[in-house]
Amino acid sequence: MLNRLALTANRVLAGAALWGASSCLSWSWAADPQPYTTKLVPTGEADLDTAIKSSSDLQSLQSTHAVGPFALAGRVRNEYDRLRTALESCGYYAGTVHITLSRNGGKDAVKMDGMSPALSQWIESVPTGEKIQAEVKVDKGPLFHLGTVTLVDGKTGKPPILTDAQKKAFGLASGQPAVAKSVLDGGSNLMDALREDGHALATVEKPKAFLEPTTHTLNITYPVTPGPVLNIGKIDTTGLKQVHEKFVRRRMTVQEGQLYQPSKIENARQDLASVGVFSNVTVQDASTYAVDGTMPLDFSFKEAKRHSVGAEGGYSTDLGARAGGSWTHYNLLGNAERLRLTALITGLGGSAQQGLGYDVYADFFKPDFLERNQNLSARIEGLRQLFWSYRQTAFLIRGGITRPLAKNWNGSFGLMAEQEKIEQFGVTRDYTIISAPLSVMFDNTGVGNPIEPATHGVRASMSITPSVSLGNKGSGTSFFAILNGTASTYFDLHHLGISKPGNSVLAFRGMVGSIQGASTWDIPPDQRLYAGGSSTVRGFRWQGVGPQYKNTRYAIGGTSLDAGSAEFRQRIIGNVGMAGFIDAGQVGSSSLPFTGKLRVGAGGGVRYYTPIGPIRLDVAVPLNRAPRGDKWDLYIGLGETF
Repeated sequence: MLNRLALTANRVLAGAALWGASSCLSWSWAADPQPYTTKLVPTGEADLDTAIKSSSDLQSLQSTHAVGPFALAGRVRNEYDRLRTALESCGYYAGTVHITLSRNGGKDAVKMDGMSPALSQWIESVPTGEKIQAEVKVDKGPLFHLGTVTLVDGKTGKPPILTDAQKKAFGLASGQPAVAKSVLDGGSNLMDALREDGHALATVEKPKAFLEPTTHTLNITYPVTPGPVLNIGKIDTTGLKQVHEKFVRRRMTVQEGQLYQPSKIENARQDLASVGVFSNVTVQDASTYAVDGTMPLDFSFKEAKRHSVGAEGGYSTDLGARAGGSWTHYNLLGNAERLRLTALITGLGGSAQQGLGYDVYADFFKPDFLERNQNLSARIEGLRQLFWSYRQTAFLIRGGITRPLAKNWNGSFGLMAEQEKIEQFGVTRDYTIISAPLSVMFDNTGVGNPIEPATHGVRASMSITPSVSLGNKGSGTSFFAILNGTASTYFDLHHLGISKPGNSVLAFRGMVGSIQGASTWDIPPDQRLYAGGSSTVRGFRWQGVGPQYKNTRYAIGGTSLDAGSAEFRQRIIGNVGMAGFIDAGQVGSSSLPFTGKLRVGAGGGVRYYTPIGPIRLDVAVPLNRAPRGDKWDLYIGLGETF
């Protein structure tokens, strides 16, 4: 008896995942398919009910794989073994399965035991078109617990020498419920802990299990072979063609001589894959260690396509349509540099626009500039914008460096030079502006793609931009500094137990800005602070919040700004969702925020969630409309507003 029970226990441990998958058998019978329904009687234990439901072919195949009488009888008989495996996987080794088939229903029901030899004939006697009811009931019996838990060295047969951390990772002890998944997880966790401590060739074999029916216990023996502690040996790279090997090795976060740790090796693989020039990165270690006691590694690369073409577009009733395309060259100089050329037509229609404009620019990005994780970016740009407030034609050159400061913190600094011509009320002025922006960013949302909506955490940034506007035609010289702070936070209502994760999210945003050192009229119009539009107060056109020239649609701009938004985002069904929001903000002529006329807008919209981010359509109305302001605004774009 003991040997049979031991075989049973080991069968369950070896196939503990069986109950999580349904098997679909193809039957070919001349008889007509026999329709039936299945009722699974709850056991009162959620995990066991889930295992039974996942294991039941009777239920999972009843509507998709109809079969004839003989095949259905075979399905019923197979059900006993599948459900016993589910029972035993949950620690119930003395449970029983009862399956009863019936027809007619009610008091006149005709029933048949699923184990009866006459089952197939009984099913065949059921009139054509009449459904059979199959009731599955499980008596789970007593829950078995772990008895003795023994670790033995697979080579010496003696107890292996393990650290306290490795023993804790194993986590199995006498008295625990003998659930197959927990028993198998113990071996898997021990294996991970051993390899993480440098035992690159460690093996943890499948456990041997012995049932003790009288005490309702399961005795476990785990063969463990730790093997030697190894360091990383020679690192080879294969598959590199256009990407320089020196760049890859500088970027690599593991080095020869370091302790062999799978987590750090995997992190190095993922980091190299994130550079953007590889379609696949794999890493393999040798089957045996080298004579010097190290484990060689081989990083294999498949380089991605070097060029891509993209399109960009958007629309809002205030800024009009925006459309264009871009061409990107990846790995420009062999060190994962990226060059992107973009050309856009802007201002097609729109209540804040007076005509068509353009935005043409070239972006250059170089990762690991001078040192690892320090990135260089540069842009050359030409643009023309015909706003109601001013008409601008400008040429800009900017460059900067971004680098991590601490976990979730990044900093950037740079230089920018701008030569522009601005026309207002028929008067044209030239400006030469030189600035040195400095900013700090915090982000713990865990969202790497800026278009993907965040569901938790905080995003915040603070910046200061010292600037000088040099005197040119029609303008004087002025010195000023632009200070900005923005923060947004997200709360998933799943934490309150009222929605699924990511389905219902509250989002809040606040921003504040101030210009120090110069008055409004001494600052070039494009450097002043404005509000209105999707980035601040929806329902008001771009530059529609703040001081305006009397009886016109021309915005003056200001030297202070504050704005806030609250938004509720709800997925409705599938890839479709909706949002409701309220925004408020003001622009003042003083350098102190929270001055000026407060404007409030509200609205809502729909979302269609795609693999690259949500497509957004919002409609907003002003709650206290400004003179000559828009009555409503429509916004279409990719990604959430914040």
